[in-house]
Amino acid sequence: MKIKALNVLATLAIAATLAPQSSPAAPQDSATFDPDGTAHVTRVIPMPSTISPEAQKWLESLNQQKVGPPETLAERRTHTDAWRKMDSAEARKLYPVNIEEASIAGVRTDIITPLETPKTNRVIINLHGGGFNSDSGSLIEGVPIANLARIKVVSVYYRLAPENPFPAAVDDVVAVYKELLKTYPPHNIGIFGTSAGAILTCEVAVRLKQLGFPLPSALGIFSGLADFSRVGDSRQMFTLNGLPGRLEPVDPNHLPDDQYVGKTDRKDPVLSPIFADLHGLPPSLLVTSTRDLLLSDTATLHRALLSAGDDAQLVVFEALPHAFWYHFQLPETKEALALMAKFFDERVGR
Repeated sequence: MKIKALNVLATLAIAATLAPQSSPAAPQDSATFDPDGTAHVTRVIPMPSTISPEAQKWLESLNQQKVGPPETLAERRTHTDAWRKMDSAEARKLYPVNIEEASIAGVRTDIITPLETPKTNRVIINLHGGGFNSDSGSLIEGVPIANLARIKVVSVYYRLAPENPFPAAVDDVVAVYKELLKTYPPHNIGIFGTSAGAILTCEVAVRLKQLGFPLPSALGIFSGLADFSRVGDSRQMFTLNGLPGRLEPVDPNHLPDDQYVGKTDRKDPVLSPIFADLHGLPPSLLVTSTRDLLLSDTATLHRALLSAGDDAQLVVFEALPHAFWYHFQLPETKEALALMAKFFDERVGR
């Protein structure tokens, strides 16, 4: 695959173990370059010994998956809903909580309450992933954090694109936040999300600042981005599963239509907070991994927060793909969830 205007185009040869160089069938590393700077890169990447055996097994299983045709939106939502329900049930077995559906400011939510609730009146808003057009992780994300941090989590079912493009989701979360301010002081509220939810977390923080509302005490931005006007390097190299799967590089000079963006200017400071005044945002924890398609975007946002003088921590896990913490069989997931929970426990209401 080649896109003329693309600066870097990577084709990655994946190997569970590195083949001996003496073997005639062993693939070789190579790189060739077109006059316009387009790079054609082949790399043999052995299974990393720097990750757990469970993670190695998972990566190998991803390598074996067949790549089918692109899904329709209906198919995507059907598959995502089925997967979410299965993993949400697993999350509840591993991290017992109480869950009650409620409407807050007219927005559907799940109230996730730990079985052991400390006296401190604290709450964290969770914004699920799913590409803004489906729900891939509402309870999968909220249940473990509520259990581990012993803090109530409000999981928000914000309106989805393409039916409801930006700023509908932002407006829904702002409405929920404003309602929670009637019960909780702002320093007792946190906000977090994964992928689309991570993007939304930062967008909401910027919008709250624009509106003059008191800001929450902490933000969890777990594999996100803050710039819809440019394409990060990692998005040109990685898929949702890291190395295997359907790779769809983007021509940076001709960005495709985005159903979430809609007709909004891609440099709108709420849609793309990289163009906003980020000074004074709450302490943030950013988490990503080295095969995450949003690795570059998460790192770029982290640098912008630091440049604005904000308290921002970045944790990068080794060799794992996008949102790996959805997969509870991995020791790395336990580590990631523990550090997320610790961050909120130390920052919210303290």
